[in-house]
Amino acid sequence: MNILIINGPNLNMLGIREPDVYGAETYETLCRNIRSHAAALGVTVELRQSNHEGELVDFIQAAYGSADGIVINPGAYTHTSIALLDAVKAVGIPTVEVHISDLSRREAFRQISYIRAACIATISGHGLDGYLEAMDLLIERARA
Repeated sequence: MNILIINGPNLNMLGIREPDVYGAETYETLCRNIRSHAAALGVTVELRQSNHEGELVDFIQAAYGSADGIVINPGAYTHTSIALLDAVKAVGIPTVEVHISDLSRREAFRQISYIRAACIATISGHGLDGYLEAMDLLIERARA
């Protein structure tokens, strides 16, 4: 199984950006955790991060025909990007939306997620472990 992990804007700043909200662990730690979990599960992962909406769309489109699942943390584009929603709908790849913080306890504008309509699940507020849970969910779904 091939899983694409996509991280949106500012996630490369983990450990620096608002550690009281996102924790003190770095983006490198996140990537290491994901790779380790993938190895234990016997799946392949590809990790991508960009601060640019169009590049995130390109990552999703490039996954067509090669990825069996997508885990995406769109960052702030969660609340603004219909383009990401349309890209996930277009490729038809099972996708899980992940957020490190609990969006339900955040600002009012963070309560809207455009991409959620195209996702099979959302995991929010589980810290970096949410990515691992999303991978597990995709694998369980593929085996069902």
